[in-house]
Amino acid sequence: MQFQELNNDQRREMVNSQQRFQAFRDAKAAWDAQRGSLTWVVSKDREYLVRSYYDKAGLRKQTSLGARSPETEKMKSDFEARRAVAEDRLKNMRETMERQTAVNRALGLGRVPLIGARIMRALDTFGLLGSGIRILGTNAIYAYEAASGVRLDPGLATTEDIDLLLDARGGLTFFADDGVSESSLMKILKRVDASFDRSKETFRAVNRDGYLVDLIKPMQNPPWKEAPDKVGSDPEDLNAVQIEGLDWLQNSPAFDAVAIDEKGEPVRIVAPDPRVWAVHKLWLSRRADRQPIKRHRDAAQAETVAALVVNYLTHLPFDAEQLRMLPKELVAEAAHLFVKSTTFQP
Repeated sequence: MQFQELNNDQRREMVNSQQRFQAFRDAKAAWDAQRGSLTWVVSKDREYLVRSYYDKAGLRKQTSLGARSPETEKMKSDFEARRAVAEDRLKNMRETMERQTAVNRALGLGRVPLIGARIMRALDTFGLLGSGIRILGTNAIYAYEAASGVRLDPGLATTEDIDLLLDARGGLTFFADDGVSESSLMKILKRVDASFDRSKETFRAVNRDGYLVDLIKPMQNPPWKEAPDKVGSDPEDLNAVQIEGLDWLQNSPAFDAVAIDEKGEPVRIVAPDPRVWAVHKLWLSRRADRQPIKRHRDAAQAETVAALVVNYLTHLPFDAEQLRMLPKELVAEAAHLFVKSTTFQP
């Protein structure tokens, strides 16, 4: 099996992209901490300092911080100073990321399809990526190859859909964005592309170009146990469909990586552990009820991701104890994939 390794220039800028993207995220978090406003409000002939903000559910809140006094005046001036610093830092980091994006394009680092990248960014913006939703299926490969510093055969990663794994173990909390709450996955998708609509299969959304978004979750165990089947409370939202075998991916360690989209912009991807992902793909490839064309692709993807783990992600050993969320027989059946080949060539 062969991989195309990044050259020295590409490696340097991949590292720069990841580091600067983290700095940008830190600047954005600092700015978010200063969002809202402090204003003077007159009530019963007295001025009060009031903080206006949107909570995590996107609801507008107002809190009185006290009557006008030297203390509250200082509170307001300190807030405005911190906000100005955070705004300036974020502005500078946006400009830095624009320059980095241009470099990434010039070096041909872009990999992740734009529509998928935009969906992942939207999920991240609302605090759902890695905190209730993981990226599953073929799109996870972009995280694994980015972390490995290689490129895979496009035929293994190219896809016209994205699978979103809903963590059925607990509730989800939205972060407000720009004073607007999106209380459902469908509303988030429509922010990305207004043509997205829920299909007749209520776990799926599709846009005018035929791009599919599937919301999936593990089989409930026991069956009568209550578990969320949607992101928000909107009755018109997507309802996650239960699929066998997803509990292994849900219970695996999260794999967090920064990849580059087709325009050169970094995008955060949170996927299952690549070892568990590969074993799951191998299991899928051997299911009699799986379409033959999908079984062959599943097997090729399992072999490829396992080879990435063995040759590049060497901090992830194929260890039964670390993979205890998987049935022992599946670990045994997949062990041959994780044996380093003496004939491996990058």
